Amino acid sequence: MNGRADFREPNAEVARPIPHIGADYIPTEEERRVFAECNDESFWFRSVPLAATSMLITQGLISKGFLSSHPKYGSIPKLIFACIMGYFAGKLSYVKTCQEKFKHLENSPLGEALRSGQARRAAVPGYYSQKPRYESNVSDHSSFVTAPAADNMDKEKFPRYEPIPFSSSMNESTPTGITDHIAQGRNFS
Repeated sequence: MNGRADFREPNAEVARPIPHIGADYIPTEEERRVFAECNDESFWFRSVPLAATSMLITQGLISKGFLSSHPKYGSIPKLIFACIMGYFAGKLSYVKTCQEKFKHLENSPLGEALRSGQARRAAVPGYYSQKPRYESNVSDHSSFVTAPAADNMDKEKFPRYEPIPFSSSMNESTPTGITDHIAQGRNFS
């Protein structure tokens, strides 16, 4: 032996490598066709209806008085904002559908990358239920602890908290507990 342990199972299936799809990737003709189809369908079937609906709702809210119109420009700025948000919401809502179209392409490196990426996530047990890398000790304790149970908690886990009293007067900008005792300790007479 060469000093290295072999942890592979003898009959284990080796996963195929994911094709590299980077910024320099040139899509095939079929992928270009699907890109154009996705762009067209997401615009007409998602973006336009969502933009129009959000503009109608916004205009309704302005006319009912729930939203105020701009003194100089009227409702135009809010309608433009609603239109832009509806457009992008429509585009984003079509991403999963477009990914499915690419997964169904036969000889597509992009489709293969999407299929193998999904297969890898499904093959890893507990992929979505893994614990976070950094955990907090605070999450182990309930925030609805009764008083006797709170006395039994380890007091070293929680730092001692002593709040500094602040003035209720709106004119003062400094905490009262800090400057008062310093000034009282000195005798200027």
